[in-house]
Amino acid sequence: MTARAQMLDAIRRASKRGPLAGEARTALEDRLRQHRTNIVPERTAGSQEDRIRQFERWATFNQASVACISAKEVPAAVTDYLAANNLPARAVMAPDSALDRYDWTSRGMLELRRGLPQDADRVAITGALAGVAETGTLVFVSGPEHPTSLNLLPETHIVILRERDVVGPLEDVFARLRARYGEGAMPRTVNTVTGPSRTGDIEQQLELGAHGPRRMHILLVGD
Repeated sequence: MTARAQMLDAIRRASKRGPLAGEARTALEDRLRQHRTNIVPERTAGSQEDRIRQFERWATFNQASVACISAKEVPAAVTDYLAANNLPARAVMAPDSALDRYDWTSRGMLELRRGLPQDADRVAITGALAGVAETGTLVFVSGPEHPTSLNLLPETHIVILRERDVVGPLEDVFARLRARYGEGAMPRTVNTVTGPSRTGDIEQQLELGAHGPRRMHILLVGD
């Protein structure tokens, strides 16, 4: 028996409904395989260009900064952002082969190290599985090519997101996860991050960087 079946049977026993078997179990399994979507907000409709602009608006609303650039401008955009924020031209970058498409050697003064972040690292550069136009949220999945600590430890997080990876509602992200990992499989961690880390617990004053990066800069790369 799978863990899911055990959980469902426990719920049914607690509801005094008995074990799920026969046609009822078959109907349940069929419904789960269909991945039917519930109500989706109308604001996620429209063209891909509409979704991109909506993602940009909501990400900015949630204290992230966004720059719309071409692929060849990525290294310069990273360097310029670091200089504008008085940050060193050094960063730890995710060991993600998708980031190799950018010509990092064009910026000789930029020092990049691939791997896990260390205490001294102030800037992390990663990609993202998707950007959600509905809320301006970024979705990160853990793995050898993207250690989760890169999202959390450095105080500045630069995210390189391709326009083609902007989806409408959050439900579309789960379709991407199934397409990447296969039916019934998941990465160890899926992080949904909306803007830099913040809290209003202390006297209802907004404080950035409470539990993670205090800056999030999104490079939205045109296709």
